[in-house]
Amino acid sequence: MTFIALVVGKAVTFLLRLLGRKGTYLSGKIALKLCPGFIAKVKKPAKILAVTGTNGKTTVNNLISDALEASGRRVLSNRYGSNIAAGVASALIEGSTLSGKPKYDVAVLECDERSARLIFPGLKPDLILITNIFRDSMRRNAHPEYIADFLASGIPDGTELLLNADDLISCGIKPGCPRTYFSLDPQPFEREPWDNIVMDVRLCPECGAHLEWDFRRYNHIGRARCPKCGFTSPEAQFRLVSADPETLRGEADFGGEKIELPLHGTAVYNMYNSLAAAAALVKLGLAPAEAAKALGSVAIVGSRFTDETHGGKKLTMIMAKGLNAVACSRSFDFVNAADGRNTVVLMLDDVFDQKESSENIAWLYDADFELLAGENVARVVPVGVRRFDSRLRLLLAGVDDEKIKPAEGLSEAAAAVEPAECDRVFLLYELYREADARRLYAMLADRLEEAAK
Repeated sequence: MTFIALVVGKAVTFLLRLLGRKGTYLSGKIALKLCPGFIAKVKKPAKILAVTGTNGKTTVNNLISDALEASGRRVLSNRYGSNIAAGVASALIEGSTLSGKPKYDVAVLECDERSARLIFPGLKPDLILITNIFRDSMRRNAHPEYIADFLASGIPDGTELLLNADDLISCGIKPGCPRTYFSLDPQPFEREPWDNIVMDVRLCPECGAHLEWDFRRYNHIGRARCPKCGFTSPEAQFRLVSADPETLRGEADFGGEKIELPLHGTAVYNMYNSLAAAAALVKLGLAPAEAAKALGSVAIVGSRFTDETHGGKKLTMIMAKGLNAVACSRSFDFVNAADGRNTVVLMLDDVFDQKESSENIAWLYDADFELLAGENVARVVPVGVRRFDSRLRLLLAGVDDEKIKPAEGLSEAAAAVEPAECDRVFLLYELYREADARRLYAMLADRLEEAAK
């Protein structure tokens, strides 16, 4: 049945391409219907890396895939596709010949945390990279420890893990598996940590006593220890020792070998992404210097972060991942650190809210909107059906009502931006609003250019 599922899957893929449609998971969905064990039974590349976690998995997955290709490897990846079981099955269909032989040397596959039980047992990755575990879409994902349990239950015994040493939730997943850690040392440019609303690790996972922090970067990310039982954050084999946001270069210590590491953004979360990608490349067999060189030749997809100048003013577009309080707070913190007078456009609505309510709005009260209440934010423009919910949250955060300009649609949002009143415009958008965000970005660029004439 595996062969029939493969042939049908390839036929579906061919027809979709003929029709000019992407169909990122349809072929896999049909293959799994015909053969429920398809992921386990289809032949795969000799080496498999799975990338999962709450934030950063798409960026890290794509950095690794692109870097491996730049170093001459043939890479199978779902970088443009779905990360659920059907999407992974579609990628495996793409990666096989009609006779069932693998076409690629290595597979790098992004996997949704909730789909771990459906993917990992059959996929049997050689290495699983977990970027971090945070609160995300609480109606579906509940609490981060619930997601950690989902991951642990899906990971086959003995699978090697690559984990963030600065995240105590992901560090505790599947303790019986061999593991390697990566970590970012405290940096001189970092400010004192914000008193985040969300703090999901307060107690020692061993004895339940209150943890003490050697340093806390944001939320529960940092280095902790227990004064009662001696528990500590694990030591990392891959460390980013120093980072320069101006040059986008850092010094890393990979098991005692010092290398210069390219960084893919000035925000700390992107520094973690660069470090995680480099560590994974080394675990996949590249020498540290080779991994750094390969990463230096690739970039983050423009839809995730775009920073350009139009009409003499900066226009920055950031994927803020709505329904995810920590991801939004990281983007808000990026804005908070920007000098000058800034206008912030918020497209944080779930796109499905345009038709029906798919999520509750409680996550807005976990996100640190207070970071937008500084004097450097001159105007905030919430866009979409939930614009008045965002306005209420902004008011509760201390943002002056005169600064808040709710907009129903894209044209209204672009008109609400006054180029003469700002030095920089930030467009923060939800994952599934990319198409709208691109259209609004173009409108804002035109408005800035026109104002400069």
